[in-house]
Amino acid sequence: MFLPHMNHLTLEQTLFSQILPKTIKLFDGMMYELNTQAGELSSQNLEIQVTLRNILQTMVQILGGLTGCVQHVCTTQDSIILENIHSLPSSILHIIKETFVHCKNTESLYSGSLHLVSDLLQTLFREAYSLQKQLMELLDMVCIGPSVDENNIFLMVEVIHSLLDICSVISSMDQAFHANTWKFIIKQSLKHQSVIKNQLKHKEIISSLCEDIVFSFHSCLQLAEQMTQSAPQDNADYRIFQKTLKLCRFFANSLLHYTKEFLPFLSDSCCILHQLYLQIYSKFPPSLHAASISKAQQEEIAGNFLVVLDPLISQLLTTQPFVQAVLDNKLDLPCELQLPQVLLLLVVMDKLPSQPKDIQNLWCTEATARMSLLKAIFYSFEQCSGELSLTAHLQEVKHKGQAEVSVTLYQHVCVHLCAFVASFHPSLFPELDAALLNAVLSTNMTTSLLAMDVWCFLARYGTAELGLHHVTLVAHLIKSCPGECIQLTNLSILLKRLFFFMAPPHQVEFIQKFSPKAADNFPLWQCISFQALPADLRKQAACDAIRGCTVHCMKWLNSSHTLAELDSLNTALSVLLTVCNSAGDALDIRQRTTVIEVVGQLWAFINIQQVISQPYVQQTFCLLLQLLASFIQTVDPKLISQVVTLLTSLLKLEPPDHVSLAVLDFISSLGRLFIPLSIQEKVLPNLSCILALLLASGNWLLEQLTLEAFTQFAEGTNHEEIVPQCLSSEEIKNKVVAFLEKTGFVDETEAARVDYVKQEKGTSWESTAKVTVEAANGSVLQPCTKRARRELPFEEEYRAAFQAAAEALETTELLLQQAPAPPWLLTELDALQERVEKLKCCIPEGNT
Repeated sequence: MFLPHMNHLTLEQTLFSQILPKTIKLFDGMMYELNTQAGELSSQNLEIQVTLRNILQTMVQILGGLTGCVQHVCTTQDSIILENIHSLPSSILHIIKETFVHCKNTESLYSGSLHLVSDLLQTLFREAYSLQKQLMELLDMVCIGPSVDENNIFLMVEVIHSLLDICSVISSMDQAFHANTWKFIIKQSLKHQSVIKNQLKHKEIISSLCEDIVFSFHSCLQLAEQMTQSAPQDNADYRIFQKTLKLCRFFANSLLHYTKEFLPFLSDSCCILHQLYLQIYSKFPPSLHAASISKAQQEEIAGNFLVVLDPLISQLLTTQPFVQAVLDNKLDLPCELQLPQVLLLLVVMDKLPSQPKDIQNLWCTEATARMSLLKAIFYSFEQCSGELSLTAHLQEVKHKGQAEVSVTLYQHVCVHLCAFVASFHPSLFPELDAALLNAVLSTNMTTSLLAMDVWCFLARYGTAELGLHHVTLVAHLIKSCPGECIQLTNLSILLKRLFFFMAPPHQVEFIQKFSPKAADNFPLWQCISFQALPADLRKQAACDAIRGCTVHCMKWLNSSHTLAELDSLNTALSVLLTVCNSAGDALDIRQRTTVIEVVGQLWAFINIQQVISQPYVQQTFCLLLQLLASFIQTVDPKLISQVVTLLTSLLKLEPPDHVSLAVLDFISSLGRLFIPLSIQEKVLPNLSCILALLLASGNWLLEQLTLEAFTQFAEGTNHEEIVPQCLSSEEIKNKVVAFLEKTGFVDETEAARVDYVKQEKGTSWESTAKVTVEAANGSVLQPCTKRARRELPFEEEYRAAFQAAAEALETTELLLQQAPAPPWLLTELDALQERVEKLKCCIPEGNT
């Protein structure tokens, strides 16, 4: 009766400010009674039932009265000054929130007696819903100009924060109401942006909005997964799925809009936005942790929701806090977020070419607490072992207007990196060189290969001078590497690949600078393919390499033959092998003969015990076997007989796997050879024994390669009688038959493989330790230190020593039959005879 006769300020002073605090006190008191007595409600306790129903009815009436007040204020004036009614919004929002909290907790409060008051609770919720809707209409009429006082600003900020609290309560109660509340919060924040931007709790708003996005997205995935698992397509389920997906898009658009307008104030929210992106993509294919949903629903989610995240990244791209959040060098992400991190970094990388130079510098240069973009990509890519091992696929558009094709993660990353390198600003090339070199030196093979592929792209499309610079740089790095390590192997592969992209004049310049005749350049030429050179230059370089290596080998043969000198000998042999493999057609008969003669002389010094125990001797042994295999058609039959005999004895002692692989390669080459009658009686039984020993190996990789080699040997050999002799047991026969029939031993489902890889990745993923210079200096290939003598019977030690001496003399005898004796041999034999006489004098007469 009185409201129509008062203006808003009078209403506030005489009514709202007086009545509403008492209303809140009354309402809170009733709410307390409800919460404390709800547990006692039952159909038998009528008194509690009547009391609680009366309280609920009174609360409904209060909400109705407040709704009437709000409606009246809305109808009396077109424009409302918030300060003139400041008690009304704050009081109503408090009551609304308490009401929704109570309604949300009814299941736990009323337990099994909820049905006794459910009708009134539903009415209470509807009244609160109606009251909030009416209040939002009122607040939409509020005007706050630039000249408004601080009090009005504070009141509007308080209203927005109160509605934010209500959002967290109703998020799981009513989707439409929840969305409308958020819509109002965003609208009012933007409407009064100029005056409230400094007072808003931006981090809380962003955090709440991100939580709601993740929650609705997970709900959407659950619905999609249920639809995939159910046989018939339920239209009702699909409608709910579409409704939830629409809600996801709404929240994402709200976040996009808010971020755009308040970007300068979001420095402390960038970590939240970063995590949002990672969490979303961790649950979406091709992540190992993605939900199992159909292809159609994947496309629907991507086209309606994920597409909104792309412009969000574009907005954040220029802010330093976001750069810091994404590239933080202390960022310790769990396994499931590593792939999303890679995808995010690639999205950023694709956007950078269109950005100003200062933004590109921001992302591509390292700082005290952050990595560069390229370094971060290689680092995160290295962590994606699961997705790489299971060949996760992504959608890639080949050309504009063409359909998408499925590509592996490796292809996806490689293509995008190469595209980025093609647009790289020249001033950032030092950062590019550093990132590529750092990745090439990685102990992770896949990461290193990725960096090499990108580097080769750079060599292919860069200038010839840049290619020469890079090849020279890598060459100097290889020469300065202190010992055998994975990094040296990676650099050697890179040099081999880059050499193919060099211009012929630069190749000539390289040969002049790093002559293949010089021993200190052997480490380079052992990894360079001579096929990369033009025909004339290839022949000249191959001749120089053969001449330099054979001279070096003869120098070792004429020296004291110490293990310490084997390192340089092995490098020379490796160069010889490279020449034979990549420039064999450039060698004339004289050069081939020279190589074979050198190999034959070196073979005389092979000792089984040293092959078993000394890494450097193992490497020499493997290189000699490979060289013999390269010239197997022209090797002297007696030498072949010697080699096969030695291999039989060696395999019985179970040598290291890499030695067995070298033996396997040599035996495979014998399949192409007709073994002369003069040595068949000795060689053929040994061959069958060697193949049988290799087939019985316990190493799965060696076993697989042996099966492949055995098949090739059996198909190519002229000595078919050996084949059945190799199948010495039923187990070996079954393995060979299964291999020939391509029978699988394990039938594993895709889901089982994914689970296995996830477990493996989660429990045992640790980056391989970096090989330091000190570790490289102490490489495993260094000759072993003297070991303590083994506690074997003396007789066995004497027999082993005498057998080694006898084998050495037998080898010398064979060499004398093949070639003239060197001048020093007679002197050495005389000295050896003197030592034998001295040893005989040391033996007591009773032992003769």
